[in-house]
Amino acid sequence: MNMISNPLSKTKKLIGDAGISFSNAFVASPLCCPSRASILTGKYPHNHHVINNTLEGNCSSKAWQKSEEANTFPALLKANAGYQTFFAGKYLNQYGHSEAGGVEHVPPGWNFWVALEKNSKYYNYTLSVNGKPQKHGADYSKDYLTDVLANMSLDFLQYKSNYQPFFMMVSTPAPHSPWTAAPQYQDSFNSTKAPRDPNFNIHGKDKHWLIRQAKTPMTNSSVQFLDDAFRKRWRTLLSVDDLVEKIVNRLKVRGELDNTYIFFTSDNGYHTGQFSLPLDKRQLYEFDIRVPLMVRGPNIKPNQTSQMLVANVDLGPTILDIAGLDVNKTQMDGMSFLPVMVNSSSWRTDILVEYEGEGSNVSDPACPLLGPGVSECFPDCVCEDSYNNTYACVRTVAPSANLQYCEFDDNEVFVEVYNVTADPFQLTNIAKTIDQEVLEKMNHRLMMLQSCAGQSCRTPGVYDPRYKFDPRQMFTSHSWRLGRLRQKMK
Repeated sequence: MNMISNPLSKTKKLIGDAGISFSNAFVASPLCCPSRASILTGKYPHNHHVINNTLEGNCSSKAWQKSEEANTFPALLKANAGYQTFFAGKYLNQYGHSEAGGVEHVPPGWNFWVALEKNSKYYNYTLSVNGKPQKHGADYSKDYLTDVLANMSLDFLQYKSNYQPFFMMVSTPAPHSPWTAAPQYQDSFNSTKAPRDPNFNIHGKDKHWLIRQAKTPMTNSSVQFLDDAFRKRWRTLLSVDDLVEKIVNRLKVRGELDNTYIFFTSDNGYHTGQFSLPLDKRQLYEFDIRVPLMVRGPNIKPNQTSQMLVANVDLGPTILDIAGLDVNKTQMDGMSFLPVMVNSSSWRTDILVEYEGEGSNVSDPACPLLGPGVSECFPDCVCEDSYNNTYACVRTVAPSANLQYCEFDDNEVFVEVYNVTADPFQLTNIAKTIDQEVLEKMNHRLMMLQSCAGQSCRTPGVYDPRYKFDPRQMFTSHSWRLGRLRQKMK
């Protein structure tokens, strides 16, 4: 058996090595639905109002459909640039819900629509195929979702018109739970464990209370559970790697590869044992907000890596730019990184990350001692979320600084600051020792970004030579801007 050190080796070869890999790509929110909404709209969560994975949090809700769905970048590609568009896979976690139009609802902007009803599965699921339900069982050869998505993508390439440009979005649930591998990969990575980084299984003593409540050291059963999860996730990715290979090969055979841009990325990071949190996402640290991003295509030279700071709100603007549409005529907060890929031009220095925590109104019966207000308390009653795990961060990457500045919306307005250059694993919160002037500027910048829209989200950051700091513009109170997130959409 050949040893693979990474489940996406073909993807790296076919996309990353054939183009550019970004080492500083981030999401605007470390959770599926808000992040996916940011990808589709090019907007930060405070502007698209999808705050969590529930219908009440606007995940695929009627309000989202009414206010945002017609302005997603695929809708603009189809309406304004004559693209034929294809979607396959997981869309938004509540898609297909009876209170949101069911699987009959096909969002504007898609000529061909193959969407998973609700959240991630590998077998026994329903797809909306252009608004009609298609049920699948548990037969690997007919139903394994990653392979079904690959085959439907190849069908689209086969049957699409050759007289219009095309856009495909293939969204595999893998490596999301339930982590079901294809049968031929069930024994892969048997000795693989989650990375034992310096922040693995240690107490985050200078962090927000939610991190401090994690039990350290973790129990043996928790460690076994997270190692097992890590292996299973990697196994599911082997099928994703096959999917990428099939699509790239088909483009090549059709003579279309050299004229096609291919983006590979994800909607959030994930942690397995860092700061003794067994497994989840939702946290502000690098392991949850950083994602892979590789792009190949016309005029992108191979074997490039870029340290430029890119966020998932930039994907839509970049793809619109490729199609020749003007991003400034849209409501998008992100910016096109096409110039960076083609001729490494200068670029922005900071982005916003925001998240609104969720907590249950009642105690979890399995963990009665915890009381209400927390959620995702598994395994060992270690909670991965709470209603006051609500935060916003400025993530800066500039020649002179690699910094993360975060504020929590809680009673203590808790602040976390990391110098990621000196402390890549974020072991030390320097909020109490960093220069006061830097804190003031970052606080000011954060409040500005939290209320930004469109062009104002693209203004120079603190470490940009063009930045101007005017203390007279300081907001009168250190008040939390997330109130905006909570305003229900009309």
